[in-house]
Amino acid sequence: MRENGGVKGDYQELVDEISALLSAPATLENRDFGLIAFGAHDSDSDFDESTLDPVRTRSILTRRSTAAVRTWFEGFGIARATGPVRIPPTPEAGVYRGRICLPVRHRGVVLGYVWLLDDDPGPTEQQLTAAMEVAGRIGALLADEAQAGADLTREFREVLTAERGWQRDMAVAALRTALGPRADGLHAVVCVAPWPSADPDSASGGLSFRTIPAADALCTVPWGAAGQALALLVRLRAADALGPAMAATAKLRERAGTAVVAAGFGGPRRELGELGAAWQEATAAARAALAEPRLGPDAHWAAIGPYRLLTALPPDTAHDPALAPLLLPANRQLARTAEVFLDCAGQAGRTAAELGIHRQTLYYRLSRVEQLTGLDLDDGEDRLLLHMGLKASRL
Repeated sequence: MRENGGVKGDYQELVDEISALLSAPATLENRDFGLIAFGAHDSDSDFDESTLDPVRTRSILTRRSTAAVRTWFEGFGIARATGPVRIPPTPEAGVYRGRICLPVRHRGVVLGYVWLLDDDPGPTEQQLTAAMEVAGRIGALLADEAQAGADLTREFREVLTAERGWQRDMAVAALRTALGPRADGLHAVVCVAPWPSADPDSASGGLSFRTIPAADALCTVPWGAAGQALALLVRLRAADALGPAMAATAKLRERAGTAVVAAGFGGPRRELGELGAAWQEATAAARAALAEPRLGPDAHWAAIGPYRLLTALPPDTAHDPALAPLLLPANRQLARTAEVFLDCAGQAGRTAAELGIHRQTLYYRLSRVEQLTGLDLDDGEDRLLLHMGLKASRL
């Protein structure tokens, strides 16, 4: 997406043009009621306490309307309309001022809405016709942006999922073309998982490159039995300046709502050909954050310790049969005791304090662990097997 002076600037200019045509401040939202641009106010009347409209104020301040507001407005048929729709004031719904909605369409598909406060006598039919022509130009811009976003989504997904060799090389070349000048920058790859929807552009609340401003590309990819993960490509200014990636992740977590999701960050890369490796790091970090709460909810691959190795193991080889009895639900307390003991480097005093138990209780539990597993906790290799197996069991 182009920066200031590009697409965003074009939207603002067109909204200002409608505001001038109708002598009223206009607001442009996408079809999911996410704010894109709004016109300047010629007076303070819209914010006078006697006429304050909380729906309009919230839309401008938070850049989004609530689901209830969206449902209420759509009840007037704005998604099907091809011309201006007048909506009366309804104070009980928080709408103190009447509205005029100009549906923004392209080739018959509604892509957004231009909103104006309706006054008496309000704009003439001739003025509204002129404003609808401008709305059509906005629709063409939105359609172009949506197509560019679809292209980037497809190419980014191919880079992450293609097999090594010529398939990935072709995918990288296509992504480089789609990104244009942005392809030469420093990027971070983020994995947000499990993502609650397979369609990030609709069911998740209207995600787009406009609502995630630092994103160069985003797509969903398979996430094992959990369904989908969301992959995000974020441009950075410096390898140690992850602020844009963290901000983008925060916005994604808002979109996920009440769903429990973790975010994994791969190491920054300058070469698009290395994005596949960065994605592996990001997914490993997300898995570690889901398995070990102390690492999350945002985990960086460089900081997940032994999980860098454990997440690289095939799932069917990560679990040793010697640990099977210990991992039964009835032995959860013993497994926890063994893991804390090994986390504390085998120091009984530290372990007992961490668990809040007497040393004799600790020794009893550890003897039970040895009986169940057949492992010798005085043997370094047996300790290593037990420790890694307990960590891997949560992945």
